[in-house]
Amino acid sequence: MDRTKSHSLAALAALLVGGFASGDALALPRDPYLQKVGPDTATVAFRLSSNCSTAQVRFGVGSASQTAKSTATAKIHAVVLTGLAPATSYTYSVDACGETTPAKTFSTAPVPGTRRVHFAAVGDFGTGGSDQKKVAASMLTNKPELFVALGDNAYASGTETEFQTNLFTPMAALLAQVPMFATPGNHEYVTNEAQPYLDNLYLPTNNAEGSERYYSFDWGHVHFVSIDSNCAVGLASASKCTLAAQKAFVEKDLAATTQPWKVVFFHHPSWSSGEHGSQLTMRRQFGPLFEKYGVDLVLTGHDHDYERSKPMLGDAEAGKNEAGVPYLVVGGGGATLRTFATSRPSWSVIRDDAAHGFLDVDVVEGNLTAKLVKTDGGVLDTFTLSKTLPAQPEPPRGTLNVAVDSASGAVPHTASFTATLSQGNATVAWDFGDGATAAGPQAQHVFAQAGTYTVTATAIAQGASPLTATTVVTVTSSGTAEPGTGTGEDPGTTPSDPD
Repeated sequence: MDRTKSHSLAALAALLVGGFASGDALALPRDPYLQKVGPDTATVAFRLSSNCSTAQVRFGVGSASQTAKSTATAKIHAVVLTGLAPATSYTYSVDACGETTPAKTFSTAPVPGTRRVHFAAVGDFGTGGSDQKKVAASMLTNKPELFVALGDNAYASGTETEFQTNLFTPMAALLAQVPMFATPGNHEYVTNEAQPYLDNLYLPTNNAEGSERYYSFDWGHVHFVSIDSNCAVGLASASKCTLAAQKAFVEKDLAATTQPWKVVFFHHPSWSSGEHGSQLTMRRQFGPLFEKYGVDLVLTGHDHDYERSKPMLGDAEAGKNEAGVPYLVVGGGGATLRTFATSRPSWSVIRDDAAHGFLDVDVVEGNLTAKLVKTDGGVLDTFTLSKTLPAQPEPPRGTLNVAVDSASGAVPHTASFTATLSQGNATVAWDFGDGATAAGPQAQHVFAQAGTYTVTATAIAQGASPLTATTVVTVTSSGTAEPGTGTGEDPGTTPSDPD
């Protein structure tokens, strides 16, 4: 979120509409939505109807037993969850001023390099209308790991009000469970060069300018790059964004990535036979970089239709033995579709102006398979890109040891646990055996019922195999129990079979 232009909080509250509401549950003017989800972190953003200094997010694996407190004291909150485990499903809810939202779930990103990724992409959806809602519902049914939004996210002018009514309200269920990584459209630029877009979203800032207008990130073995095409074609003032700065970022970023798959997304299409047609600045300024660094797929919107090009090289189709780049327009997210006025050009493989839908993409090992899914569940187009990937090296294994300071005791019994790892920068998740969880190398837990509990620690470090280790805690119902200690370990080797 970039708050270079501030807004009156009272005015924001007056503009917001609709939200969670059921029984005694906390009713929010804006439901929680996921941003900047990674392998070990996630941001949960939400809006309150009144100032609250006690807002927090409850979260955990299975049950929401951990808390992360908001640092804000007013109505606008974005809570960062840390110490998460990669590729793990978490339950979460928002607590604020004594009330709680219904529980939702989300999954963290896999460790970079993981060779299985599932994402969805579409643009030109932010109308608040029925077609947008159908597309969002269809996406949620397909359960993508992340949602790539291709611009025109909030018609007609990208105002604060329109972001609520045309994005966050109609897509609330999707955005609460699937993180959205967006790029701005021309309609967002109508209002103060997309300032409300920056005010409402929390996006990566891994460029020299620290801007959310363009960025990149890894999800598994796919490297994603978001470009602000509005800036590139001259709609942004030089103080906010320049073509030169973006090109420098894109070249440096693409040259540095080690992921085998590269997907770039922005709003204005480099290749399109729709109403707006091809944006030649985007094609000629960025196309050579895509070709130089082996970009596999370019996703755009702007034209309200679907179109897929052949692999393109420069201003023409790639030759039989040349490596080109396929460009897609996926602009059927909810806005009124527009009829093609001309015949299909030779470079266009397929196009459609009659169906709303989204692109569903699976990237498994060296195969990228995409399909355009219509709101009725039908598939309009499907294609596969393939490449040979080098054999994945066996991940290094380390060691994990766990210790408990008091392995037995009477109800209620408090035990403290410590995980010792040979690998640095690992995340540790605890399962206490009674439905409660925690994160971090050290944890404390109160066992409220008698029983024997197997406590499991799972450690995951980037590029390494997961490690697990257990220890046992025994809790008696009454009287006293002799205190003790317990240890467990994963030596990082697979035991041999007994004779």
